Amino acid sequence: MGGIFGVASKKDCSLDLFFGVDYHSHLGTRRGGIAIYNYEGKFQRSIHNIQNSPFRTKFEKDIDDMHGNMGIGCISDFEPQPLLVHSRLGNFAITTVGIVTNKDELINEILATGNTHFLEMSGGEINQTELIIALINQKESILEGIKNVQAKIKGSISMLVLTKEGIYAARDKLGRTPIQIGKKEDAYCASFENFAYVNLGYNDYHELGPAEIVLMTADGITTLQQPQKEMKICTFLWIYYGYPTASYEGVNVEAMRYNCGKYLAKRDKDSVHPDAIAGVPDSGTAHAVGYANESGIPFTRPFIKYTPTWPRSFMPTSQEQRNLIAHMKLIPVQPLIKGKKILLIDDSIVRGTQLRETTDFLYQSGAKEVHIRPACPPLVFGCKYLNFSRSKSEMDLITRRVIRDFEGDNVSNEVLAKYCDPDSPEYAKMVEEIRKQLNFTSLRFHRLDDMLDSTGLDHCKLCTYCWNGKE
Repeated sequence: MGGIFGVASKKDCSLDLFFGVDYHSHLGTRRGGIAIYNYEGKFQRSIHNIQNSPFRTKFEKDIDDMHGNMGIGCISDFEPQPLLVHSRLGNFAITTVGIVTNKDELINEILATGNTHFLEMSGGEINQTELIIALINQKESILEGIKNVQAKIKGSISMLVLTKEGIYAARDKLGRTPIQIGKKEDAYCASFENFAYVNLGYNDYHELGPAEIVLMTADGITTLQQPQKEMKICTFLWIYYGYPTASYEGVNVEAMRYNCGKYLAKRDKDSVHPDAIAGVPDSGTAHAVGYANESGIPFTRPFIKYTPTWPRSFMPTSQEQRNLIAHMKLIPVQPLIKGKKILLIDDSIVRGTQLRETTDFLYQSGAKEVHIRPACPPLVFGCKYLNFSRSKSEMDLITRRVIRDFEGDNVSNEVLAKYCDPDSPEYAKMVEEIRKQLNFTSLRFHRLDDMLDSTGLDHCKLCTYCWNGKE
């Protein structure tokens, strides 16, 4: 995934930038970077690998030597950022979040127009942000260049562009990812997560709408392109990726997750009678609290995540390594497991491997029954709009493997639609097969309509592609 943060201040911005970027560490595990426009009128930049050491540790010495009134930074799961640019539009720094799904097409188009080149990263990939720079430089100003990016790319890109005049903040065309502006005396900031600036003394000031572009300085915010009405913000931000204290479109993440659990409990009614409700730590905890509050069944923590020395479970490239680390982090609380019927909630089921191991882990610890309630519907389509996963194929999804077993290869969208319909026999058949393969006592996925209702937003404003394939 990734997160971005920028500051424009009448004072030195370096500490605000440092902590603001650090507060986005839950959104990425590979690289961090900061760029500052310093008091000498020059751009400074630092980028580090953060796979085995946290952002703060890697950047605390760098920030001592980086001072200025404006800066941007990022946490990235993929390409190194921010990039420094010397171009016909002047010098600037840029950081982005999102994915360009027509990258190869655009690269070939740009190469065909004249004498230009792209630098390759190790592995032969071209830095996506470098492509964004090339698209910006096709126009006569940075503003028109950002509009060009919004018009040409498929996928989604939100960005911060640091210039000597100020910081351009641009939300992607359909608002799939957020950019929020905070304000305090003598400073403004732009942030992916609004909670990131609260402890720095900023208050919520403005949330950019879809395709909105603003110029941020220490003196204020100037709107350069008005937001469009159509929005497709990623619903998975609330389900999993967003930090509990964050809010998007006025809806808090933790509160939405409580609502998810509440709706799950209402659907279950008296169909199951567990002794306790639990969440897979930490991704299912808030959903489980919501279920317990609605059902009146006690919330417990039958296992605890040991985190002091273990990195995030999806950090290694190998899925086998990620599964091992996820398993090693969970420590059982035997008295809360032995002889108990446990209803367990997680944010989602992707491959199913980790949840199967967690379930086996509970049985081995003496659990009598393990009922699973994912906090979102079955994932049937790979995301085309955000860098959410390192999956190479939709066949990594357990749903698609089960559907292939039932229907063969090359399944049509019409057939897939039946497996996305919670009231269809095909859906019921798929869920039962997943239950058997993963060894659950029972399995009930969150319904799409209930999940969307949990946000309190108009359904048309929410992206649901990964669950129903609808653009």
